[in-house]
Amino acid sequence: MASVILGILLLLIPLPLSAEAQTPGSLTLGSSLTANDRNSSWLSLSGEFAFGFREMGRGAHLLAIWFEKIEDKTIVWSANGDNLAPEGSTVQLTADGRLVLVDPKGSELWSPLPTVSGAAYAAMLDTGNFVLTSQNNVNLWGTFSQPTDTILPTQQLDLGTKVRARYSEVNYSAGRFHLILQDDGNLVFYATPTKPVLSDAYWASKTRGTGFRLIFNQSGQVYLTAMNGRVLTLVTSGTNPTSGFYQRAILEYDGVFRQYVRPKTANSSSGWAMGWSMVSSPVPSNICMRITQQTGGGACGFNSYCTLGDDQIQRPRCRCPPGYTLLDLTNEMNGCRQDFAPQSCDGSKPETDQFALHDMLNTDWPLSDYELSEPQTEDWCRQACLADCFCAVAIFRDRNCWKKRIPLSNGRMDSSVGGKALIKVRINNSTSNSTGNGNKNSTLIIIGSVLLSSSVFVNLLSLLISYLVYKSFGSRDYKLSRLVQINQATGTQTFTYQELQKATDGFKEELGRGAYGTVYKGVLGSVDSNFVAVKVLTTRTGESEKEFEREVSAIGQTNHKNLVQLLGFCNEGQHRLLVYEFMSNGSLADFLFGSSRPSWYKRVKIACGVAWGLSYLHDDCTRHKIHCDIKPQNILLDGTLAAKISDFGLAKLLMANQTRTTTGVRGARGYLAPEWFRNMPISSKVDVYSFGILLLELICCRKNYEPEAETEAQVVLVDWVYDCYHDGNIIVLVESNEEALSDMRRVRRFVMTALWCIQEEPALRPTMKKITQMLEGAVEVSVPPDPRSFISAI
Repeated sequence: MASVILGILLLLIPLPLSAEAQTPGSLTLGSSLTANDRNSSWLSLSGEFAFGFREMGRGAHLLAIWFEKIEDKTIVWSANGDNLAPEGSTVQLTADGRLVLVDPKGSELWSPLPTVSGAAYAAMLDTGNFVLTSQNNVNLWGTFSQPTDTILPTQQLDLGTKVRARYSEVNYSAGRFHLILQDDGNLVFYATPTKPVLSDAYWASKTRGTGFRLIFNQSGQVYLTAMNGRVLTLVTSGTNPTSGFYQRAILEYDGVFRQYVRPKTANSSSGWAMGWSMVSSPVPSNICMRITQQTGGGACGFNSYCTLGDDQIQRPRCRCPPGYTLLDLTNEMNGCRQDFAPQSCDGSKPETDQFALHDMLNTDWPLSDYELSEPQTEDWCRQACLADCFCAVAIFRDRNCWKKRIPLSNGRMDSSVGGKALIKVRINNSTSNSTGNGNKNSTLIIIGSVLLSSSVFVNLLSLLISYLVYKSFGSRDYKLSRLVQINQATGTQTFTYQELQKATDGFKEELGRGAYGTVYKGVLGSVDSNFVAVKVLTTRTGESEKEFEREVSAIGQTNHKNLVQLLGFCNEGQHRLLVYEFMSNGSLADFLFGSSRPSWYKRVKIACGVAWGLSYLHDDCTRHKIHCDIKPQNILLDGTLAAKISDFGLAKLLMANQTRTTTGVRGARGYLAPEWFRNMPISSKVDVYSFGILLLELICCRKNYEPEAETEAQVVLVDWVYDCYHDGNIIVLVESNEEALSDMRRVRRFVMTALWCIQEEPALRPTMKKITQMLEGAVEVSVPPDPRSFISAI
């Protein structure tokens, strides 16, 4: 046994540190690189590694080290992933021997910590280590001592050194996973970015008190040693090919530590293969089952579940259960949200018949349960969850029934889990009246049977017929008086269904459609130019009347140049129709995202018009209103390109002294404020958030999410705009628009206003009245904070 250990030790001996002190190709004091050239870099002596700038997006640069001779230029170290450098930034070895990255204005963006000065020269070594060296060839600092997510052969990690996974595959900002060789000698993997506790660890070497150094040797092993050099733990096993191959070990964005090898052959198409895929598993072998946090979402985010992929890497994939969708379409690890209104806890409206349970085998969300019942049957478990408004998921396994509530955490799907998850989902077009109607029908049958057996049936039948006739006339009179009341209150005209059918030529020309109805073009009277838009509301049992009256009341009582005018309505039988003024230039979505885009000054006019319209709805109406669905599709343009807000089908009507209301998630994804996802009371600030997204789209003349964007940094508009603003590079947002380039003062004011609108905390968002003043320049716009912090909070 001793001889085997000795053989391993001889195999694992690392290179001495003195091998790093190579001077050929060294960089003298005053050497610098500027972030304006994609090939701006310093090469190692062999040319295998490069140190310099990598472009992460238009005008955004990462100071990094990468494999220079392979096609994909794989990055192995980076300095400023959380603070990308704008175009024109410089990294310099100063006259006093400091390495510093500064922006074009001279502000420092990054430098080594702790501060290192007095270097005589710097060098990019063939090991992949960039070093600052003293006059007597002593390394004062090197990137090997401050790794990011990757370690390379000959690299050693001492006590207290941390390796941090990046945020995503293409985003080099810090993610939440990290490994650290703790001061007590234990190598631990954590899923919590700050102040980790041992209970949050998902892998540990169990070498507390003995561990001293983590080494990646030239033969391809990553192992932990004691202070005397004795091997304690092989983190990765097996011997990998070394000659003619590149190697790297990385804590990836999914939290798994993997080792890769790749042939050095130029333009090799083989890519990076897992170094020990035929010998042992990555660390941990199944992260889905290893992470069970007391706080936090687990391997994936809240309300999602983790399952291993089928590829060689077996990368964990984060999925949403039925009835849930991703919070962030650009990052599946950020969790999911319910796609339906949760069950009411109003005892008078149990809604048990409006929900169904979807089965998911071998799935669980540990630590989210609040009640356990045993022993029970599966049917009992199903009924218990359906009857409990707090129950979002029930787990049935081994005759045990666990109830779980939102948010669900530590989700996993694995054959070792066993049992099944019962996911509660709202049934489409369900009503709470179906059971009640059945009971009423049964009651009528019983009453009828009794009456038929009675000798006084004929007399009672006559009385019943008289009552029904009376009720019919009373109902008709009530409905007529109701129509008169609506007309008097709103000043609108009443139409018959036949009139509107004729006006639209049998609903022939469709202008658009949405969740609450379809809009058709029509002509009133004999004048061909008297165009109208007729909206046919979707008939929904138990909802159509409510939706109809809401729109008539909300729109009919408004009077503002930036709101679409309601001309009339039809309330005949099952037919619910609204008649609006016709908007000849269609929706802002078609105009803004189409081939013929409006000029800058027209976009300014549209933005101000929408702001004025919302300010009127929020503050100047007798009954204050929240629109709840502000998006380009609901902004219509008339013949002069004046913007008018349409579609109040989702409006929440508030009394004069009421500022907040509670409702299920409504509106369009991408424009929804964070509070929708938290099931919080909503206020007019949800419209402010939606307007902020709309304003950014108007400024940049693009959609808020473009997966086919030129660079990854530009996919999510909010992220791109804030990065450009933070880096003092707003000009790139409108670089193809000469009108906007000549009006940069207003562009900057609009960008800052939009960033205030989309703050996570509703209280931080200004009112729409204040926003109109900000847009017009009547008040000064202060510096907005980063609005993107809500991603980790919801």
